Amino acid sequence: MKKLRIYILISATVLLVNSCTKDFENINTDPSVVTSPDLNALFALSLDNLETYQGTEWIWENLEQLLRFSQHMTTDPYELSTNVNSRYGVYYSNILPNLFEIRKQIEQRADKARYRNMRAATVVVQVLHGLKVTDMNGSMPYTEAIKGRTEQLYTPVYDDQKKLYDTWLKELTDAVDSLSGTAAGQVNFGSSDFIYKNNWASWAKLANTLKLRIAVRYERQDAAAATRIFKEVMQNAIGPIDDGSQFVYDRPEHNPIGNDIDYRSPRFATSSIMTFLKLTNDPRLPIYFQPNDLTGSFKDSLTKYAKTLPAFININDPLVQYQGGPADWTTDPVNAAFYKTAFEVSQFTKYRLYSPINKKFFAPRYGNFRTGKMLDYMVTRAETCFYIAEFIQKGYGAGFDTKGTAEQWYNRGIESSIRTMNAIAVAAESTTGLTGNGDAEVLAYQNNVNVKFNGVNNLERIYIQQYLNFYRLGNEAFTFCRRTGYPKNTSTYYKRNTWNEPIPRRYAINEPPLGTNTNNWTKSQQDQGFTPGDRSIPSLSTQRLWFDKTSPNFGEGN
Repeated sequence: MKKLRIYILISATVLLVNSCTKDFENINTDPSVVTSPDLNALFALSLDNLETYQGTEWIWENLEQLLRFSQHMTTDPYELSTNVNSRYGVYYSNILPNLFEIRKQIEQRADKARYRNMRAATVVVQVLHGLKVTDMNGSMPYTEAIKGRTEQLYTPVYDDQKKLYDTWLKELTDAVDSLSGTAAGQVNFGSSDFIYKNNWASWAKLANTLKLRIAVRYERQDAAAATRIFKEVMQNAIGPIDDGSQFVYDRPEHNPIGNDIDYRSPRFATSSIMTFLKLTNDPRLPIYFQPNDLTGSFKDSLTKYAKTLPAFININDPLVQYQGGPADWTTDPVNAAFYKTAFEVSQFTKYRLYSPINKKFFAPRYGNFRTGKMLDYMVTRAETCFYIAEFIQKGYGAGFDTKGTAEQWYNRGIESSIRTMNAIAVAAESTTGLTGNGDAEVLAYQNNVNVKFNGVNNLERIYIQQYLNFYRLGNEAFTFCRRTGYPKNTSTYYKRNTWNEPIPRRYAINEPPLGTNTNNWTKSQQDQGFTPGDRSIPSLSTQRLWFDKTSPNFGEGN
């Protein structure tokens, strides 16, 4: 029996050795390593990560910082938390690697020409988020990024912002050319393209609008380059985004803000935005903000108890239920106190005087709400129209067909903005601003004396409509205010609220783990004129990004 066991052991050993020698490659392959990933799944994951990380971004950046700095809303001033800039990490961990892998797999296929459009769409996605990353960070790894697995390059250079823009413009142009070709025989992403559903023309339109986003950032540094980009987009047969190709994330269960809508502090209207929305009878007013407590029979209560409202409120205002206050609470502490303290009429009656943001518009399922969905329009027709109107108004459209005047594009943008915001409100089951088909309200707004072109301050009017349209896009709102200096401190049209607090114009990129890529990081910081490792507000508010170096100060647009 003992000998039999020995023979069996020897035989098994011989067989094992022979097997290892014969099939060494197969047996020693790690089964947990995927060598042929599902391209559709990788694409869907990247698309999903454009949005799903934003719960953190909404709370710590948009609602608490960026939309406060832009004065779209106001809230308690808080420190610039280390929780900001989640956009940076998700780009390199959950977006870029998948898109690079898709292209790598395509290149290895004999029929790679059939994947031309899929490849182009991956480029558009990575530029979309890459632009958002550089908007607050400046130089970043891109041309040498994600090469550790394939080329063992673990110390990528940080490309400066100009190089990023130029690289992306070429990539977008190439993508548009690819996406404009015949779709016959092209493989698609199936249901994994839950944004455009494999409509390649829509992907091309997005690429063209992204070129316009780059152009407006380029303008202060090189107006000729901005003009060239604008001309390319307007002369392209497919053109930029229209109402049918807006880039919108639509997942019914998506609820990034939820009950954190009031995290640390509620948010309210500023007097600047509220005054203008009321003055122009803007249909977006009830979409953007909720009424205060001055509704119903409040006047009777005031009379009964012989109370007079604070001087900043006109009791005979037909829209008295909508009130905004100081953007920077330190500039008017007496009236700012009403953000936190209700106006007391009697022991039993107290009125909140300022209008909160429309919470359901931002967070359809906060509190006890279980229905309604959040549509996130990341790139819109209105944004596109206002860029075009801006460039034409500045004279950049001379000598070629701009497919309309500045005023026509301006009015197209206004209509699209109002209708898009209303669609978001409908989906959220929130307060809407249009009745019936909305045509009457849109036309009345466009013809309002304080909205329509007057030949005096047309550019400012374009700017303000662009600004109002960015109410839901914190990054674009803040970038707009940086590049233009609008709203202006001295304007008689739309005056920016007085502001005392220094505003950081960028974020600080953390130093890589010691011994990894510190040299490249340090060089990029110094090349940009930054103090490496300095996260202080004085540095972040004065040491500017490349696109922002020649921009006006906040409120000092020209």
